[in-house]
Amino acid sequence: MKVHQKSSWAARVSIGSLFVLLSISAAKAEPGITANTIVIGQSAGFTGTTAEEVKQATAGAQLYFDIVNKQGGVFGRKIVLESLDDGFEPKRTVENTRKLLNEKNAFALFLYRGTPTTESVLSLINDAKVPLIAPVSGASSLHEPMQRYLFNVRSKYRDEVGTAIEQLSGMGLQRYGVLVSNDSFGNDALEGLKQAIKKHKLPEPVIASYERNTVAVDGAVKKIFDAKPQAVLMICTAKPCAAFIKEYRQAGGRQQLITLSNVSSQVFLQGLGKDARGLGMTQVFPNPRGSSAQISKEFMAALKSRSELSDSYPTLEGFISAKVLVEGLRRTGAKPSREGLVNALESMGGFDLGGMTLKYGPASRDGLNFIELTVIGKDGYVLR
Repeated sequence: MKVHQKSSWAARVSIGSLFVLLSISAAKAEPGITANTIVIGQSAGFTGTTAEEVKQATAGAQLYFDIVNKQGGVFGRKIVLESLDDGFEPKRTVENTRKLLNEKNAFALFLYRGTPTTESVLSLINDAKVPLIAPVSGASSLHEPMQRYLFNVRSKYRDEVGTAIEQLSGMGLQRYGVLVSNDSFGNDALEGLKQAIKKHKLPEPVIASYERNTVAVDGAVKKIFDAKPQAVLMICTAKPCAAFIKEYRQAGGRQQLITLSNVSSQVFLQGLGKDARGLGMTQVFPNPRGSSAQISKEFMAALKSRSELSDSYPTLEGFISAKVLVEGLRRTGAKPSREGLVNALESMGGFDLGGMTLKYGPASRDGLNFIELTVIGKDGYVLR
């Protein structure tokens, strides 16, 4: 009887000790990290005016993750992307981010879409000390002041605008009409326009705005058409950009039109039909179908087994962004932590993605510095 009591007591101690050890282990475990998975969270507008570009970028990222996962993942852990639709609305982005962190236990956040949406979660990610990698926005607010937990990949909108104006003014075109989204994305790009106008000593442009996440551009079409500019710069998302181009051309506007890189998808261009021909477009990634950059060759090789995916700029952006994240995870090591990921990404300054070099470090989150101006041909594809 006494032996039985001693054995029972020992068992209780053993079970209690095991419980304590498990509790300590659970307390130390990083959110989103298991023995065989890494959970990455995404909030973006899978519906709304940016839906097509979001879907393509996400498909490009998943394409790269699939390749990595088939090779065994990162230190034996497969990457699981949890994506939530925010409809391109900042309030929903905040709600989704809380859900990703509190319910989905995302280890890191990735490929958010838009300026107001990404800006809406900056304080949240800083408080949670969770890194957000590769937001699809070139807003200066995401660069300055530097955010410790935010890592940009694409170049700034202001630099895109500066490149467009430099090209137009070099062609002798000096009077501009500007279609602009009435939000922080539009305001940021307008600041770049203001700087470029001053630099090149050009006349003040005619500016017409529209409400974000709508296609209500009728008033803007009339205002810009009546001003008779020599060229029109469009600071807008895909659907309102397309609506403006069609209506402006139907009204008889024949001036040179230029968009920023954020609308660069094949669906957008094909939807324009004949109105796409001659459209100018700034790009912050190399031509996906080109042969000059190694990353484009890598991307096209990966697409060979996935013919249902688009060989578009957004798909390439997702692919490249995923490559950045995976390299950061690999550098974090076999026992990943969020702070470890931040430090690992900081160590990637000068990292060659395949003909493109990242600019990261303790004082920089700028990512890539690549911008070129392209022209769309009659088949709806980039000529250069």
